[in-house]
Amino acid sequence: MNMNPLPGKMLAVFCGLALFAGTCLTADQKSQQGKKEKEKKHWAQAQKQDRKHYDQRQAQYARYVNQQQKLHQKRLARLQAKKRLEQYRYEQQYFARLLQLHKSNEQARRQAYQTDPFFHTAFDRRYRRANAYYNTNQFGIEHLQQAAQYGYAEGYQAGMADRLDKWLPGPGRGPGPGWRVSHVYQDASYGYNGLYVGQEDYKYYFREGFRHGYEDGYNNRSQYGTVVNGNYTLLDRILATILPYEMLH
Repeated sequence: MNMNPLPGKMLAVFCGLALFAGTCLTADQKSQQGKKEKEKKHWAQAQKQDRKHYDQRQAQYARYVNQQQKLHQKRLARLQAKKRLEQYRYEQQYFARLLQLHKSNEQARRQAYQTDPFFHTAFDRRYRRANAYYNTNQFGIEHLQQAAQYGYAEGYQAGMADRLDKWLPGPGRGPGPGWRVSHVYQDASYGYNGLYVGQEDYKYYFREGFRHGYEDGYNNRSQYGTVVNGNYTLLDRILATILPYEMLH
């Protein structure tokens, strides 16, 4: 009896296809596993680098705080000798608030690396400063925006104090009236937590906010921000020009 060879051939083809599909599936699984391992390794390296930068910022920040405390008393003595009493009162209050903020943030800084979402959130934003780009995430941008807002508030109060003192900078101190030589402008550390960004970046945006605030406070106006019930706030459009940023994805 003659047997039809077709079913046997079809069976062999099906078996071959099944074997090929199984081989492809295994290869794809291996590829996906390799990709995950590579991403895991990259993330671990990134976290290690972040921790290194974090430790460096903490050490630098601690040295800076100690230095500023020593300069504070000398600065107040000079203001008092020059009878700049409103500026004296303002800076005395500023440094009291600054030291209180340092102490309240100290414990949070110790625990932040393990619990703060900044260290576990991908860098999906970038900002530009001094012709260079810096990558960060939502929390980094918000911290720099806060720097500008703090700067505006402090600048407004410093400018208002100089206006009430009827003080003008002397010759050779640069354009004024006076924000460049303000000790708070030079310090530029109020609100800095030593975590998300380098201190120089924070200082830059604090000083930008301070300059705008000082000009408003000294001239008794609200060109760059608003003052409501003792709250000093940069206008959104001014903040956007101080700190433009873009999404990376």
